[in-house]
Amino acid sequence: MAKPLLEMSAAKVFFDGIFTSPRVAHPEGVAIHSDGSIWCGTETGDLLRLAADGGSVERMGGTEGFLLGIAFDSAGNCFACDLRHAAVFRWDAAVAEMQRFASAGIRVPNYPIVDEARGWLYVSDSLGEGNRSGIFRYDLQTGEGGLWCREAMAFANGMALAPDGNGLYVVESHAACVSYVPIRADGTAGPRQLVVDGVNNVPDGVAVAPDGSLFISCYEPSRIYRWRQDSGLEVLIEDPAATTLAHPTNIAFKGDKLYTANLGRWHITEIDLTAIS
Repeated sequence: MAKPLLEMSAAKVFFDGIFTSPRVAHPEGVAIHSDGSIWCGTETGDLLRLAADGGSVERMGGTEGFLLGIAFDSAGNCFACDLRHAAVFRWDAAVAEMQRFASAGIRVPNYPIVDEARGWLYVSDSLGEGNRSGIFRYDLQTGEGGLWCREAMAFANGMALAPDGNGLYVVESHAACVSYVPIRADGTAGPRQLVVDGVNNVPDGVAVAPDGSLFISCYEPSRIYRWRQDSGLEVLIEDPAATTLAHPTNIAFKGDKLYTANLGRWHITEIDLTAIS
């Protein structure tokens, strides 16, 4: 394997929540609020806000379940997928409360994508082998909806909206690949297309960089890839000890920094990307 683009010195623990109250208990989802704060969800169902400078943690709400992916809309509402409840919750910014938002038909809601231009919330449904895994779609106002992409996927996981808004990048963890599902003009799902494979071994999250490249986080090994149309798939950074990067799941950009949730530990990691920008 080629040498990673970044040394591990480019990564640091942004916030260590092993003994804080609330505890940052094995975070899976991470998202950036418009005020610069870093939000994450935990295995105990807590939705947490980390100050932009990493100086504090605050519990914003919770489900008493297990939060997976999270995402904001432009009003600051936070949509959170819950494994235990098989439902999507919404933290309402106007009243600062967590409420059940959508659950119709979905089994393992994993990652939400807000599409305000069309008024939809797309949610990946992750199921074990032998079961159907795909993408659901719910009305952003009412929470009503159902299965949208009917093509069976190999454990649909993290997702990202394409820069032009006309499709979804979807991680398929069991196939070690990232696919693309077009959003047709009439709102229906187009045929799934393979974008990149060989994302070994267990890809989990994906985020689109400003230049259109894909950053793909792996739960195992503790590695992050970068994929570009011209240069293909490259290892961005890897932690052989799985300590600073500890089974990273979802990732999010904030300027020239990349933040990762670490399902294997109790912290959020910050990666400085300036050396490759």
